[in-house]
Amino acid sequence: MVEHSPSDRSDTQGSHLELLSLIEQHPEYSQRRLAQAMGISLGKAHYLLKALFDKGLVKAGNFRRSDSKLSYLYVLTPDGVRHRLQLTQSFLRRKEQEFELLRDEIDRLRAVLGEQASGSRAPDTVN
Repeated sequence: MVEHSPSDRSDTQGSHLELLSLIEQHPEYSQRRLAQAMGISLGKAHYLLKALFDKGLVKAGNFRRSDSKLSYLYVLTPDGVRHRLQLTQSFLRRKEQEFELLRDEIDRLRAVLGEQASGSRAPDTVN
């Protein structure tokens, strides 16, 4: 069994969220187009899409394009829509926590700079 770190899981969740959102917005996209839109390899797009199929979050149907070739139309299942919403809420919570930590760090660094700036000033008058 392969163990995944929490960051691996959040990366996968982020990829799933991005893919689910793309499919919801562009069900006509091919795997190749999904991969391009996400900036990932075709193999990784296939891997992610297969995981969503296996979980029952996405289904595919054939449709005929105007050039007489069959293509797939990817559609989120009701579970897929719910899962996308859950991932979005989780992503938002995580980003808000990161934002709060970053804001605290910025405030701390500003305070340190303020202390250093006031402590390094030369006196205005010399005795």
